[in-house]
Amino acid sequence: MNKKRSGRESRRSSKPAAASAAIADLPVAKNDEVILEIIGMTHDGEGVGRVEGYTLFVQGALPGEKVRAKVLKTKKQYGYAKLLELVERSQHRIAPPCPIYDQCGGCQLQHMDYTAQLEWKRQLVIDNLERIGKLRVAREGSGVEGASLAAGGLSGQADAAAAGQNESDREAQVSGDHRNNSTGLHQEPGDDISGTGLHDEPGADIGTGPHQEPEAGIIVRSTLGMNEPWRYRNKSQVPIGVTEGGLIGGFYARGSHRIVDMETCLIQHEQNDEVVRRVKAIGRRLGITAYDEESGQGLLRHVVVKIGFATGEMMIVLVTNGERIPRMNEWITAIREELPAVVSVCQNINTRKTNVIFGDVTRVLWGREVIHDYIGDVKFAISARSFYQVNPAQTEVLYGKTVEYAGLTGEETVIDAYCGIGTISLFLGQHAKKVYGVEIVKEAIEDARANAELNGMAHVEFEVGASEDVIPRWKEQGIEADVIVIDPPRKGCDPRLLETILQMKPERVVYVSCNPSTLARDLRVLEDGGYRTAEVTPVDMFPHTVHVESVALLVRDN
Repeated sequence: MNKKRSGRESRRSSKPAAASAAIADLPVAKNDEVILEIIGMTHDGEGVGRVEGYTLFVQGALPGEKVRAKVLKTKKQYGYAKLLELVERSQHRIAPPCPIYDQCGGCQLQHMDYTAQLEWKRQLVIDNLERIGKLRVAREGSGVEGASLAAGGLSGQADAAAAGQNESDREAQVSGDHRNNSTGLHQEPGDDISGTGLHDEPGADIGTGPHQEPEAGIIVRSTLGMNEPWRYRNKSQVPIGVTEGGLIGGFYARGSHRIVDMETCLIQHEQNDEVVRRVKAIGRRLGITAYDEESGQGLLRHVVVKIGFATGEMMIVLVTNGERIPRMNEWITAIREELPAVVSVCQNINTRKTNVIFGDVTRVLWGREVIHDYIGDVKFAISARSFYQVNPAQTEVLYGKTVEYAGLTGEETVIDAYCGIGTISLFLGQHAKKVYGVEIVKEAIEDARANAELNGMAHVEFEVGASEDVIPRWKEQGIEADVIVIDPPRKGCDPRLLETILQMKPERVVYVSCNPSTLARDLRVLEDGGYRTAEVTPVDMFPHTVHVESVALLVRDN
């Protein structure tokens, strides 16, 4: 038996498959069955295995496992395979509690225990810092005290540290270094480690202790997780479809726009589930039609539900394909009777052929324009279109770490770039002498000013515009920042903003990131401009998904 053939255990052979493999000069072909050892996991949660150096991505496989898989698709440098059988199971594999987990694309990690999720997220941040940012990370031992973690690596692939998810990015990842960068299931990654079963208080630092002396490099702390990593979302955005039985609503199946009907989502607040159920039932009774993406016909596109965790106030937003809602008064009456916690019913009109949820026009059908919630002691008014963090418990942890890294004593001037509706600005305002927030979205600044007034914070000011335009103007006006806080979108900071920060020369920069790859890229720019990244703390804002937020502290390197 030749070498190439012997490397394919349990492989099914056929002439067409063999021919295609020969033409492509690959060790596998479509429909082959192979045995793979899973040596890592990509940034979107796929297991990574190799056959004679050729990479295969296997949805649902965990690092440390041996699996039998069927090759679904091959490309020049990598392919995709379907998990058929677990030959050897990871000790971190658990049964997903959600009954539709295999169909729904909302969560990606429910089959992995929470401790391992957090560890993987921390390692994902490390991989990005090292591979994309070319930054040195201190090796200070395990980031999870008392956790028993086996070797095998939950991250560790060049594939896992990818900045993008398109085909060219994949090829660049796979052609790079395939060696497993993790020496086992290193520290708990993720956001907040409170919910790992390790009995830590929310926000507790379980990473490097005061008696450990890490080697030179960035300290990446343990992920801050949740004590109870379920039912954490305060906003539900449910696409609506139709079957023979009437309206359905749920989430899109993984990798498609096919709606999986859902009655219960384990990461949504229970009351959000109840509201969606009732709204669907009312819509069925009243004969409301669902929007069809193909034809562009039908009325109801999405049902959006928001709840204030601290206040219990609820808002419903009906996103419609047109202005007129048939039997609207009957619908509102039924909502008021069946859902007494709802204090606001709004309509958003979106007639465009797009997968963007909201259109430009929003109106109140009944009740108030806003609901209220608290993050710590700060009160926020939340409108139909307001951006507000979806996990309020972890938001307090995230912002608490931001304040800690800012090192505020009450005498500092702080600039908050990308301030949104002022959530971080007002949190900082409790500890700073003066805070300036800037945001390019006019409606967000209106909300931010209203929230500052709501909390009596006259020392927090907001301005509309691009940070890279507004902040230099502030500098010309004599405004000097001791600390600049940046919380950009997934694409990271505008290069001109980074240049502005380097020109402003604040003593500290605190970078709040929702994307480890763009965080690493931007930290590299700031380090090259005279800053040193001292510490990074991942925070698990979205348990059971592949997303991870991080807070990084940079100090001016004098």
